[in-house]
Amino acid sequence: MSGKWMWMTAADLGRGIAAGKINPVELTEAFLDAIAKHPEAGRIYARTTPRRARSMAIAAADRAKSGQRIGLLDGVPISWKDLFDASGAPCEAGSALLAGRVPVEDAEVLTAATTQGLVCLGKTHMSELAFSGLGLNPITATPPNVNDPAWVPGGSSSGAAASIAFGLAPAAIGSDTGGSVRIPAAWNDLVGLKTTAGRVSTKGVVPLCERFDTVGPLARSVEDCGLLLAAMEGRKPADLTASSLKGARLLVLETMAMDGLRDEPAAGFDGAVDRLARAGARIEAGRIDEVVEAMDLAAITFTAEAYGIWGPTIEAAPEKMFVRILERFRSGAAFKAADYVAAWRRLEALRRIWAQKTAGFDAVILPTSPILPPDAKRLMEDEAYFVHENLLALRNTRIGNMFGLCGLTLPTGQPSCGITLLAGPGQEERLLRLGAAAERALG
Repeated sequence: MSGKWMWMTAADLGRGIAAGKINPVELTEAFLDAIAKHPEAGRIYARTTPRRARSMAIAAADRAKSGQRIGLLDGVPISWKDLFDASGAPCEAGSALLAGRVPVEDAEVLTAATTQGLVCLGKTHMSELAFSGLGLNPITATPPNVNDPAWVPGGSSSGAAASIAFGLAPAAIGSDTGGSVRIPAAWNDLVGLKTTAGRVSTKGVVPLCERFDTVGPLARSVEDCGLLLAAMEGRKPADLTASSLKGARLLVLETMAMDGLRDEPAAGFDGAVDRLARAGARIEAGRIDEVVEAMDLAAITFTAEAYGIWGPTIEAAPEKMFVRILERFRSGAAFKAADYVAAWRRLEALRRIWAQKTAGFDAVILPTSPILPPDAKRLMEDEAYFVHENLLALRNTRIGNMFGLCGLTLPTGQPSCGITLLAGPGQEERLLRLGAAAERALG
């Protein structure tokens, strides 16, 4: 039976615990054993936390036995991206710059999830300091892609996605600054939720760009993402039972998001849109020209802040970094403070225009990424290829970040191709309900 557990949703594992069919201790041991035996585990997990996991599982088993379970996910083990502080365990954010960094306190979201009974299996590999959507990291490790061993897994929550896709965790917590939850989720055929900036605590999370950084779950189902969001916030999860697509108005974003789609993502998106329409959604296509101007502001708003946060640390030992990531950070040094402030003021104005133009729609939809996962070997050897593919990988997801939205990526059935639904800031519960209906339509 334990072999089956590796491929179940977190919610179904929780239901098994509630029914007395699954013991949290046995469940945790099954995952720890699977990790220990898996040939790719060293590329997926930066480290496991078995002592912590076992202690948490024992407590969950005691609660289950006494009828005092905290919630549906009480006793379910998950993985955490290696930028969430966990007391006493190294947290290095995929960078040699932070080697040996051991926090003394848990990140607030880890504390909240622990309070809700979730079991921490360990910390997963990631892109260096979270500054790449590809998942390529020659400094620590590049996790595998579930669909092709030659491909990168997507980043920066690369190990988070791989831990689920390879059956080494039922769900994971990652972060998303420009697409870092949604790209690896899409490229490994998973569900990923980007939350609204500021909604979920980032205290105790290694930062990249604090005005864009968000915390979000990766999982096998929309239900799991909703449960994990609630656990991280210590509240009741959204009710997804009455979700429906009938009459839902969905806007296919034509501006930029559909440009240069490669064949597979285009086929996956078109097929998904057709199924959503057949399930009762009203599909319209249209432009929002402000997207172009907003995306032109991405370089200054992202890289200036990233370098402002990390510049002194980087320049103290630049030789410790992968040169492609080093160059991305250093590009932020070229901007003036006055230009950065002006860019943010203009972006806030563009966000208000987006809200006005999308007010009549339940969600904006677009391909999660216009490309398939690139070849890892070629990325290492070809600088121009790396720069081009990295920017393309994150192009569509960054739209959600630039406009301050929440977003949900779902598998389309085409390998490594996702469809994203975007909703307004703070509308995660409504997005999850719509996503649950879309998930059923997509099969």
